[in-house]
Amino acid sequence: MKRTVILITFVVSTLLAMAQASVKATITPIEMMIGEQAQVLLTIDGAADDAKIEWPKLEPRKMLVPGVEIISTQRPAANSLLVTLTSFDGNLYPLPPFKVKVNGKELQTNELALKVVEVEVDTTQMNKFFGPKDVQDNPFLWSEWSSAFWLSVLMLLLIAAGYWLYLRLRDNKPVIAHIKIVRRLLPHQKAMKEIEQIKADKMVSSENQKEYYTKLTDTLRKYIEERYGFSAMEMTSTEIIERLTSAGDQQSLDELRQLFTTADLVKFAKYSTMINENDANLVSAIDFINQTKLENQPVEEVQKPQLSAADQRTQKERRVLKTVIWCVVAATVALFCYIVYTVSQLLM
Repeated sequence: MKRTVILITFVVSTLLAMAQASVKATITPIEMMIGEQAQVLLTIDGAADDAKIEWPKLEPRKMLVPGVEIISTQRPAANSLLVTLTSFDGNLYPLPPFKVKVNGKELQTNELALKVVEVEVDTTQMNKFFGPKDVQDNPFLWSEWSSAFWLSVLMLLLIAAGYWLYLRLRDNKPVIAHIKIVRRLLPHQKAMKEIEQIKADKMVSSENQKEYYTKLTDTLRKYIEERYGFSAMEMTSTEIIERLTSAGDQQSLDELRQLFTTADLVKFAKYSTMINENDANLVSAIDFINQTKLENQPVEEVQKPQLSAADQRTQKERRVLKTVIWCVVAATVALFCYIVYTVSQLLM
């Protein structure tokens, strides 16, 4: 009994809901030009929120009626449907009622009409009408291409300047300065070599005693100058001995003093010596050299050539040219990359 009452109540409420539900359709606009769009809004009134609604199946790009095409359908709300239409033929099109099912009951909307107006053509002015045109390119605007053009001109000028600088650099021959490493004799070695030459020339027994003592004292002066670092060639014998007093033993200096005294007498006072005296002075010179020589000194000397003012100016000019050329190359590459990027953006 209870189930029967519930069933009857459900049926009655359903019938009342169906009796109250209604569907209406509106179109906006009702008149349009060829190719424009019109929208039909289907709205259900009086249906419950949980009512089961079945909308008509309207597929895009299908004809609603011959001459009227469906573009799209949308659901702006649960109880409404928006249909977008268009037409490309001028005519007055009656639109049939739309059928909607609410809780299984089929409802129909009111009938609509759509007027499509064609464009009026003045057939008396046929010369004003032209056929279809091909696809047109975008118009050329100098303002868009001017920067790329002038930058290209600047790049060409930089290339020309760089080439001219390269020719200058090529014609301006480099100055090649060779560094020489020469083997040098130590002061005592040079002195002993000259003494050996004195012996070889037999100057000890020569009648020209002035030449012998001049050669011997000059050899000692050169040795002292290089060994002790003062200008012995320009000093007197007494001055040399005074400078050497703090550098050697007294016996060697006494023998050296005796040698210089004898040499001065021979050269300036025409003093004549014996052969054994000449030998003794030669031995004194050798002893002094051996007692004061410095061993384990570097025997190789690096000689750097002295460049003339013109060569130094040439080297400086080449360095400047190389720097400028590299700057021009870097600027040219940067400009080329920027121009390619700009042109690619304009062609896209």
